[in-house]
Amino acid sequence: MPLVVLQPSRLMWTRLAALVFTCVAFSVASHGGNLPDGMGDWCVFCWAFSFAGTLLVLLVELLGLQSRAPVSWTNFPITFACYAALFCLSASIIFPLYFVKGSLNKEMRDHRIASTVFSCLATLAYNVEVSLVRARPGEVAGYMATVPGLLKVCETFVASVIFVFISDPVSYNSHPALKWCMAVYCICFVISAAIVVLCVGECTGCLPFPFARFLSAYALLAVAMYLTATIIWPVFKFDNSHSGISSRPDSCRSTFGLCYWDKWVAVAVLTALNFLIYLADLTYSARLVFVTA
Repeated sequence: MPLVVLQPSRLMWTRLAALVFTCVAFSVASHGGNLPDGMGDWCVFCWAFSFAGTLLVLLVELLGLQSRAPVSWTNFPITFACYAALFCLSASIIFPLYFVKGSLNKEMRDHRIASTVFSCLATLAYNVEVSLVRARPGEVAGYMATVPGLLKVCETFVASVIFVFISDPVSYNSHPALKWCMAVYCICFVISAAIVVLCVGECTGCLPFPFARFLSAYALLAVAMYLTATIIWPVFKFDNSHSGISSRPDSCRSTFGLCYWDKWVAVAVLTALNFLIYLADLTYSARLVFVTA
């Protein structure tokens, strides 16, 4: 029977901390938070997903099964940690906005505040893990451990949030220009997600073209496409001359104060944010290709 040799390190303690924090967050929320369906389910999913993935990473490394894993172990742990950090960050923002304010009894409020605190601690732990594992300048590492690889994770996550806001209600059918924006979000999301999957699955060598050159070309294309979306979306949503709405209507109300106009603003902000992320991706990808060449 193989022995498990425990070698404490900062990385291991960080993962253990993230494991405990996510476990407490979703356990407390599920036990005494009395959460309604919808956003409550999303927050619990974020914590449970992060907990399960962290537990898997710890077990594989403690049992020394990295070489038997069906994925690239130089890319998978940091990719998961980055996604977990973003998931927990979203839960840390959404949960108090939706479930802490309002009239609640003391026990329910205490449970929800505790979940929020541990969610924030989990976000911090995952960010520390990413900082410990990511590649340093001049260091040979997997692509997902580099800055462009981590930016790919951020690009797909931001695009996913855009899809949530833009589809409820559907906000891109009123003009062909807005449909182009939706096409930009979809095309860039699919390609960025495919790059992440190829790297984690260690399949980049099967491509019929140089992977590094493809990354630079795609980053340039994505920057150009997102630049158009960054300009077009606010023009056709908030300019009166293009049937837009320049200010928040008085009748715009929802259960938690987030109506369709607020979602349009969120899409505009997130589009600009993803444009900046792709711009940084282009800068770093070009440097990686230059060093490789």
